[in-house]
Amino acid sequence: MTLIYSGKTKDVYDNQNGTYTMKFKDDATGKDGVFDPGENQVGLTIDGLGRESLTLTQYFFKKIADAGIPTCYISADLDKAEMVVKPAINVGGLGKGLEVICRMRATGSFVRRYGSYVVEGAPLDNLVEITVKDDERGDPLITKDSIIQLGLMNETEYETIIKYTKQIAAILKSDMAIKGLELYDMKFEFGRTNDGEIVLSDEISAGCLRVYKNGKIVQPMELRGLVLA
Repeated sequence: MTLIYSGKTKDVYDNQNGTYTMKFKDDATGKDGVFDPGENQVGLTIDGLGRESLTLTQYFFKKIADAGIPTCYISADLDKAEMVVKPAINVGGLGKGLEVICRMRATGSFVRRYGSYVVEGAPLDNLVEITVKDDERGDPLITKDSIIQLGLMNETEYETIIKYTKQIAAILKSDMAIKGLELYDMKFEFGRTNDGEIVLSDEISAGCLRVYKNGKIVQPMELRGLVLA
């Protein structure tokens, strides 16, 4: 395997056989040792988090694929915290590009931006936002017109991603509600395969989900046990 990208929470390797391997780390986004999926920096390291993240990713990716939404997933080795995937480069490029956010309640950066108009925890109707993965610029929001004019996606790809995002959010929200959990927001990535197909890529784990139970945020190492209970 050849390392082709090292990120905050995962490393990506080229297997030289038409597949990639994603190695999940024990690092989590946050600040000053406090977990926050909305942060764009590593804030803490939690022993075993990589395996926990992969377990949730495998669980959700299978549910999403069963619903007819294409994903990059091929297989997973939980003991090694490794996932074999179809090559799918993030729209915008490997290690950069775009993140898609779906919001069911107002929190985090949404309230920081629009606090004059909304209060913490206010309900939102599967509101989709897209941001640029750019730590130096604070992951700025980007509009549909900018995405298309910059050549990051065409209009059909954009509409496909919005549709998939809302479908995925509905799947996760429903699954968690059965377990007494409430999904506030989620962020994930879509990639473009070698044949041009748009697929769900990267991961869906505690590091990209903001989940609450009885009014309190669920911590990363607690989420798997609650979801898979």
